[in-house]
Amino acid sequence: MKLFPLTLIPADTRIDFMRWRFATIAFMLLLMVASVVLVATKGFNYALDFTGGTSVELVFEQPADVDAVRGRLEAAGYPGAQVQTMGTASDLMIRLQPKDGGTGAEAIDRTAADVLRAASTEGNAATIKGRSYVGPQVGQDLARKGVYAIVFVVLGFLIYIAFRFEWKFAVSAIITTLGDVLIVAGWFSLAGREFDLTLLAGLLTVMGFSINDTIVVFDRVRENFRGMRADPLEVLNTSINQTLSRTIITSVVAFLTVLALYLYGGGSLEGMSEAMMIGIAIGTASSILVACPLLTLGVLRVTKQDLLPKARDEAALARRP
Repeated sequence: MKLFPLTLIPADTRIDFMRWRFATIAFMLLLMVASVVLVATKGFNYALDFTGGTSVELVFEQPADVDAVRGRLEAAGYPGAQVQTMGTASDLMIRLQPKDGGTGAEAIDRTAADVLRAASTEGNAATIKGRSYVGPQVGQDLARKGVYAIVFVVLGFLIYIAFRFEWKFAVSAIITTLGDVLIVAGWFSLAGREFDLTLLAGLLTVMGFSINDTIVVFDRVRENFRGMRADPLEVLNTSINQTLSRTIITSVVAFLTVLALYLYGGGSLEGMSEAMMIGIAIGTASSILVACPLLTLGVLRVTKQDLLPKARDEAALARRP
């Protein structure tokens, strides 16, 4: 291990990743199927962003501790309440699901009074600034837009990778990336954690991280296919080994950053942070053990002819040292 430049794993390692390709692909496929079954049967524990609920605006005499308010609301029978500041630390917006599920004016007033009692303390009383009911139609609209966002991201990745590399690489990268997202989603379905917009943002971030790792490996695969005289399995193995140190260093640094966010970012960011940590671990493993092995199977089998320099690439390749 060298520190300057930082190298955790030598670039000349000879780990035979391709020897395990059938086992790693089968394991990834098993996890994907299990995740789909979980999501289809158990579903998600949707938060208020998707289900709707009561919104209460409180004004405190002094700046309020958001986490403490959230804890008092949970103890009062409102688990999963969303608490956030509005401009100042003394103004809080609280969104939660009413205990009785009522949507009328009387039910909203009753919920707001209950929230006021739970959130106020002896040394920092609060007053109600406003209250309203956010209907499920808003949640459905947000869910639809979330699906649209994922579809657009996938299509963008597919077009970009197909243009930069070759369609076989694009299909392999999309399969790997969607597998990573499915596995993370399956975990949250199994764990029953609340699925809100921050968690959705975490899933989209997982897609970006996974595709970034995969593209780095694919770029080295393309270079080695054009420069090495070896069979495809050896080229793929060499490419993974050469990028192994970079991949692990990037993943470890990203994981530690998100871990700090998970530990100190407060309850509102826990879901997103957890999704990103799991996604980083799975995305790193899949870019090494799944993305390249897929390029050895069936119609996705890549050959040297697939990656011969195109006219627009020849000048750029000639300028490389």
